[in-house]
Amino acid sequence: MAQPLNRYKADLRDFRFLLFEQFRLQDLLGKEPFAEWGEDECNMVIDGVYQFACDVTGPYNHIGDTQGCRIEDGRVKTPDGFKQAWDKLWAAGWVMLGKPTEIGGQGAPASLTAVSGEMLSGSNTAFNMYPTLTTGAAEVIEKFGTERQRKLYIGKMTDGTFAGTMCLTEPQAGSDVGSASTSAKALGDGRYLIKGTKIFISGGDNDLAENIIHLVLARIEGAEKGTKGLSLFIVPRIRVEDDGSLGELNDCVVPSIEHKMGINGSATCVLNFGDEDDCIGELVGEVPHQGMRQMFMLMNFARIGVGMQGLAVAGSAYQSALEYARERKQGSSIKHFKDPNAARVEIIEHPNIKRDLLHMKATVEGIRALAIKLTMHQDQLAAVEGKDDVSEAYHEGQISLLTPLIKAYATDQAFRIAERAIQIFGGHGYLQDHPVEQACRDAKIFSIYEGTNFIQSMDLVGRKLGQGGGKNTEALLGDIQKWIGAHQDHEVLGESATILKKAHEAVGACVMQFLGWFQRGEMARIPLASETFLELMSELVVGWLLLDAASIALDKLADTPESHPDHAFYVGKRYAAVYFAHHVLAAIPHRAKMLRASDMSAWEMPSEAFGGL
Repeated sequence: MAQPLNRYKADLRDFRFLLFEQFRLQDLLGKEPFAEWGEDECNMVIDGVYQFACDVTGPYNHIGDTQGCRIEDGRVKTPDGFKQAWDKLWAAGWVMLGKPTEIGGQGAPASLTAVSGEMLSGSNTAFNMYPTLTTGAAEVIEKFGTERQRKLYIGKMTDGTFAGTMCLTEPQAGSDVGSASTSAKALGDGRYLIKGTKIFISGGDNDLAENIIHLVLARIEGAEKGTKGLSLFIVPRIRVEDDGSLGELNDCVVPSIEHKMGINGSATCVLNFGDEDDCIGELVGEVPHQGMRQMFMLMNFARIGVGMQGLAVAGSAYQSALEYARERKQGSSIKHFKDPNAARVEIIEHPNIKRDLLHMKATVEGIRALAIKLTMHQDQLAAVEGKDDVSEAYHEGQISLLTPLIKAYATDQAFRIAERAIQIFGGHGYLQDHPVEQACRDAKIFSIYEGTNFIQSMDLVGRKLGQGGGKNTEALLGDIQKWIGAHQDHEVLGESATILKKAHEAVGACVMQFLGWFQRGEMARIPLASETFLELMSELVVGWLLLDAASIALDKLADTPESHPDHAFYVGKRYAAVYFAHHVLAAIPHRAKMLRASDMSAWEMPSEAFGGL
């Protein structure tokens, strides 16, 4: 088969700006735990992963979408090229870039890994789900498993021999995980008979690896109801003998796969465990009823990862729209609107197209800054862990607080950015000849899985705002306040800083409003307002990071001649930040006022009043 066409592009200059100019990763490099990493090594990774994305994974993105997965003789067949890409990805080492050296990883900074992940996911989201789920499952076994389990599974899950999954959802238990009915019956020798059905299992079966290690939530017979009674089990598709060799099939069957709106190259499976009463599993570790605590590590990892998927698809859609707008000629310039003989211009010269592109640019680059900020907190935490309790608590708190923001805001915006990209293409964007219609379809699931974005908003207002006695939220708002105080009189950004200040005050008032609702027991108001609040808080943080980037860029402009490519790049940072301030941040006070007014129409309206049959 001839090599298919790659349609993926990324802005490597923005990656380097964020890592080395705005967040100064180099200050952590060359010291533990990143003693082996320097700026040159990071740049080599950026270039190498981008080349891999363009040469290996990118060309099979469209093929994966059009072919999808299928079942043949009881096994899932992935699209053409996926197996070859799988082997090349593990051989190249990119999967294990940021993983601990203890399990064969390279120990790269999380912020660099985020950049790498954006490129791999942006080039082929569906394919990239297989390796990321595998390494996530391996880390759970590494942290909570026994020495025997680590020896049997970790090595082969970190070299591509085995794949891995997480199996939570059941037909009757979606977001309500505590209603899971999959059972585990003790056999008396440390093994359990597993019986039940799991649905929506990404990568639940494939032809990429020799074996698949499922992490399955199940309830040991007699355990209490709800999440507290759940345990986590290692359930291989093929049993693994004590010497590491493969044994018999483990009564794990794939009766069907889902035919989806998008991410068609990712096999979303129904899995039946124990139809023949012969599915053997073993506890992760030795203590039962720890399933949710153990799985939460993977869920947190996955939520940040899904946010990165949203960013990746949004970034790819923006780059596609930008390229098209620079090539497509249609209509004359608005400057010559009265001249019927005026030459056609590239559509990027039309005001409405420039506005749409600037909105996409600002949103994508702002979310990318949010992602790098979160992962820089992870890197800084790794650098101070065990050395500075105050700094450790600060970074842990910021990671916790920002996780629902990156998961929900990035994924909501991914769908909107892709939709806007289609609009820029016009009728051509609706065709499969261009990548943006696939981006739109692929992006929709991100706001649904790994905890819907409503769940993320309730996690934010119900848990994260009050964590540490509210200190994490106070610290974030305090960081923003410091920036405002230092830039209110800025020659270029002063007006935007004032807009940020008003948005900051409005979000702070919303925090206090939620506190009041909780204290008064007005619980129905909270889910009605939580999603709006998450969006407002995300916009506040994104707007702040964009303005911070603009202030850095403006300082750099003083020493950058117009002939240098960086001049246009830095100018773009200024306009993206100012646009976002005037068009997004400026709306926050009004929307916050609406939130605090707390209209209860939706709650008070009788269900039968909605109409229908």
